[in-house]
Amino acid sequence: MSDVVETRFLPLLPLSTGVVLPQMVVPLGLESDEAKSAADAARAGDGLLVLVPRIETDGGPTGYAKVGTVAKIEEAGRLPGGGRGVLVRGLHRAILGAAVPGFGEGSSGNGLFVHAEPVEDPAGAPSERAQELMKEYRAVVEAILEHRRATPFAEALRGIGDPGALADTAGYSPDLSFEQRIELLETIDVTERLAKALAWARDTLGELELKERIRTDVTDGMEKRQREFMIRQQMDALRKELGEDDDDVAGGYRAKLADLTMPVAVRTAVEREIDRLERTGEQSPEHSWIRTWLDTLTELPWGKRSDDRLDLTEARAILDADHTGLDDVKERIVEHLAVRKLRKDRGLDAVTSGDTADPGPASVAPPRGGSGAILALVGPPGVGKTSLGESVARALGRKFVRVALGGVRDEAEIRGHRRTYVGAQPGRFVRALKEAGTMNPVILLDEVDKLGADWRGDPTSALLEVLDPAQNHTFRDHYAEVDLDLSDVLFLATANVLDTIPGPLLDRMEMLRLDGYTEDEKVTIALGHLLPRQQERNGLQPGEVEVTDDAVRAVVTGYTREAGVRGLERELGRLLRKAATRIAGGSVETLPGAPGGIAKVVIDVDDVAKSLGRAKFYDEAADRTGVPGVATGLAVTGAGGDVLFVEAGSMPAESGGGLAITGQLGDVMKESAEIALSYIRSHAELLGLPAGSFDKKRFHLHVPAGAVPKDGPSAGVTMTTALVSLLTGRPVKSTVGMTGEVTLSGRVLPIGGLKQKVLAAHRAGLTTVILPARNGPDLDDVPEAVREAMTFHLAEDIGQVLGWALEDAPAATVPAEAA
Repeated sequence: MSDVVETRFLPLLPLSTGVVLPQMVVPLGLESDEAKSAADAARAGDGLLVLVPRIETDGGPTGYAKVGTVAKIEEAGRLPGGGRGVLVRGLHRAILGAAVPGFGEGSSGNGLFVHAEPVEDPAGAPSERAQELMKEYRAVVEAILEHRRATPFAEALRGIGDPGALADTAGYSPDLSFEQRIELLETIDVTERLAKALAWARDTLGELELKERIRTDVTDGMEKRQREFMIRQQMDALRKELGEDDDDVAGGYRAKLADLTMPVAVRTAVEREIDRLERTGEQSPEHSWIRTWLDTLTELPWGKRSDDRLDLTEARAILDADHTGLDDVKERIVEHLAVRKLRKDRGLDAVTSGDTADPGPASVAPPRGGSGAILALVGPPGVGKTSLGESVARALGRKFVRVALGGVRDEAEIRGHRRTYVGAQPGRFVRALKEAGTMNPVILLDEVDKLGADWRGDPTSALLEVLDPAQNHTFRDHYAEVDLDLSDVLFLATANVLDTIPGPLLDRMEMLRLDGYTEDEKVTIALGHLLPRQQERNGLQPGEVEVTDDAVRAVVTGYTREAGVRGLERELGRLLRKAATRIAGGSVETLPGAPGGIAKVVIDVDDVAKSLGRAKFYDEAADRTGVPGVATGLAVTGAGGDVLFVEAGSMPAESGGGLAITGQLGDVMKESAEIALSYIRSHAELLGLPAGSFDKKRFHLHVPAGAVPKDGPSAGVTMTTALVSLLTGRPVKSTVGMTGEVTLSGRVLPIGGLKQKVLAAHRAGLTTVILPARNGPDLDDVPEAVREAMTFHLAEDIGQVLGWALEDAPAATVPAEAA
């Protein structure tokens, strides 16, 4: 420490921009008179002066640091610019005291002498704490030098063993501010000075490492993008060579989007996916998924609607031209059109589908233009339910789409598959809108009663939202993931039976029953619709084959026995194919009056059997009921109304009193048989049955056909009549059919499906039908022609049924009380 001088007054050279620390050797430019005077004064003496940083204050007087560095002028001369300069070497710190003006003789101007009290760093071995700080400081500074690729300076750093001198090396760092350098100079305690230098070095290293990470990430990202760009350029070049050049995919979708009238939320979702598409490479699986989703959304008919044809007269004319009969159904459809017409004429149907604006909060449902009716056409096969849906669409002037639901068991068929699944696609309603090309088609839900349910979900539950007018304006498909407005869609559903439709779904639909056609209606349908269609299908020209009305009626009565006309059309097709075979073979002569001189075939009643063979159906009631113990009942099946024969028999039995029931009957029907026998046993005397009629006898009830399952309570009166007929020996009248539930007291209770049962009786050739008295009002639903051709008896108890149904007894009659 020989360089340390004693306390004395030394010339003060102020520093405005830098700080000189001990052991530093730096050149200084002497620009101010004050600096020149201080240098001259030092050179005039022993060359020592005090270097003190000048502290500028905002708006206040200029000050100086509390600690300066005693330095010695090693050289003096001219700088490259021509100005004066000196080379100084810092010796040690000095605490500044009082200052006095004037530099004395030899100085070039006035200045200050300052009292400098030298500060010497502690001698001897550094403390343990100082050693730890020195070791860590060297490591941090070496890391900084490595980041800056200045590793040679690390060797000089390792040669410094004095903690104070090591801490002062921080003054060389370009990262320290002027204020931090002054703070380093003013820190006398070596350990504290070293701790500050270490803290600042850590901050510098942290900033350098962050910059390095950012630079690395940016460089890697740029390299990756450049690599992908080069690969895409090469792929584009290959596509051009192969003739598979694609235009800008994202640009094409944006062009499509600009031409579509989408709701705001849907447009935002599509734009977001287009942005994702641009960021996704073509080799990524998501690229094809996003394109498929965008294709689906952009191909939907957003904002496109068919204008409703609200002319009620024209609509009724279209329905009448397409279908014969079904007046109740046609009337309900015309009512639907009338409601829409009134709402439109009175300004109640604003455009509220949200095509160009947000629909608002989900809790507030916007007013809808539709009447909210979901019509369900229920009836046996072949009555024209599906074709009626097409006629409704034609009458309205809308597009028609049929959605077949028979056998559907997967809930995703209704709501769509989520996009995360491979091969995902939207549900049937989204596809139906896409197929229709408008947002307000007529969608026919065909065979809604044949929906199933399993581990994949319950489609009927998914239909609840679709068929609810209060919810379907925000229907959300799992694949599309946007709200779809189905409120303007007219939904029609078809079903054969109602038993398999869940209650909540059934509650959302208005039932319109199509119970079947009468014989005259079938003849009219055949002449006006079925025959022209079959002539075209079989290559026959108009007028080439003539089928008389009597021939058609013979086919209706002898070869079909159904509620609809599907079987009738098949038989007529067979008939016309026989005629086509004759014409094609040249075995038909040209008849006068035939159009264009072509051959003409006339098919009359006598020709029907030759072409179709013997009749399949005949009035079998007379044969079946010719013996006691057989009664004709009426039933409703999935194919419409039908007649069934209940046969009763008895046989000797040791124990007696038993009852066998066959015919694949359900539990309810078996109970009806038990009730019938119990009633007869308890009222044997009133019914005029001989004493001992039940002694040692076992009874047997059979309902053909045995392979067809049957159930329901409406065969109760038929079973009772058959048993009484057996026990009394009085046959049942062959022209009588009956239906009704019977109680143990003999009351006859009402049943359902009356219209279908009456039509079945009429088709079977029955002329008298016995019905429960409480079903009397239901006869208004039966066509007038059928009511006029038949006789109806309304029974309140079983005694009346027996009086009307059984033939007169040869010797004795049923007591008056029973009749």
